[in-house]
Amino acid sequence: MSNPLLDFSGLPHFAEIKDEHITPAIDVLLKENRVVVEKVRGDNQPPTWQNFVQPMVDANERLSRAWGQVSHLNAVMNSPQLREIYNENLPMITQFYAELSQDLLLFEKFKRLRGSVEFAQLTLTRKKIIENELRDFRLGGAELPSDKKQRFLQIQEELSSFSSKFNDNLLDATNAYSLFIEDAETVAGIPADVLQTAKELAAADSKAGWKFTLHMPSYLPVLQYADNRDFREKMYRAYATRASEFDDHTGTNKDNMPLINKILELRREAAQMLGYQNYAEVSLATKMATSPQQVLDFLRKLAVKAKPYAERDLQALQQFAAEKLDLPELEAWDLAYVSEKLREERYAFSDQEIKQYFPEDKVLAGMFKLVEKLYGIRIVSAAASCNIQCWDPDVKFFDIYDANGQLIGQFYLDLYARPTKRGGGLDGRCRYTPAN
Repeated sequence: MSNPLLDFSGLPHFAEIKDEHITPAIDVLLKENRVVVEKVRGDNQPPTWQNFVQPMVDANERLSRAWGQVSHLNAVMNSPQLREIYNENLPMITQFYAELSQDLLLFEKFKRLRGSVEFAQLTLTRKKIIENELRDFRLGGAELPSDKKQRFLQIQEELSSFSSKFNDNLLDATNAYSLFIEDAETVAGIPADVLQTAKELAAADSKAGWKFTLHMPSYLPVLQYADNRDFREKMYRAYATRASEFDDHTGTNKDNMPLINKILELRREAAQMLGYQNYAEVSLATKMATSPQQVLDFLRKLAVKAKPYAERDLQALQQFAAEKLDLPELEAWDLAYVSEKLREERYAFSDQEIKQYFPEDKVLAGMFKLVEKLYGIRIVSAAASCNIQCWDPDVKFFDIYDANGQLIGQFYLDLYARPTKRGGGLDGRCRYTPAN
């Protein structure tokens, strides 16, 4: 219990998790899971929920929770050390689940349970779990010939590794870029609060002027407000070419295009091994749409309906840009800027002006109020609770209660971008407390 990743008594102990805890915890949990798997495999009794499914659900839940915490920290508090440890353990996690999904004996036990008398007496939730397990065994290669299973397992491991590398490259490319501006005319039009933050970032690097990055709180205001078109273009191109062959800030070893090609090739190979024409069919096997064609038909129908309105809006922007801003031809880095200027001209307000009426506390309160009204729940800040640990001081934590005052869920709210965090400026992690 000295390892926080092995404590499942409550919420994750994010503040206590150290890099050195990860590998020992994963080793222990993988060993425990394999013991459980071997036990249920060797049980000669007819498979039931209690003697077959529940033991594996419990074991996999422990592994999933521990690895979920590691994956989450790798996404929101990334560091070279954590990244290395994460990538060292990822193949073992991938191999375990891939081998599990190819186990014919377990597959047969699930099929026997599906055809048993007990199945009809199970709850809808448990029936769905069993049906999903059968589906996932098929998608995991359980029905493949033995000579193809090893190749399928290798593909899963490679896909897992390449996907992780893709995300690492994107984060590195985002963090690698910075643009220092000392000329006040270049930053004209950008809101004062954004410039103040940019000035503080530059000062932290012992530089004069302003520092701009590709993180959303810095990047978006430039595209929306900067009067200097060359400045907008430079930032746009830097953002659009992150981790690509055109990105000259992180080097060729961070180019994601070879990874994209490998991922596409491996997905196609795996899909065809399973008897599908392409990976889209595999992806839709777990979704509501029944075929790639159905998805394409929906998108084309949506495009036909939306295109006239989009063309009308674009024409209005082009006309306004030519007449009011001396921009005869719009480029991608002009759209947000011209849209903002048109809004100011036509409706006499801007995003920056209304922002003062929507501070974070009021926005969250309003959003929570709407959700509470729609679903009959109550959301309460749990910041005062002493047993809550977050990965960053800015992270907030909330409890969700139903109409009877029963705790039914909890969630973390991580609103701010930072160099160690992937993706956009919002991250939510939930923990549900289902009723018995």
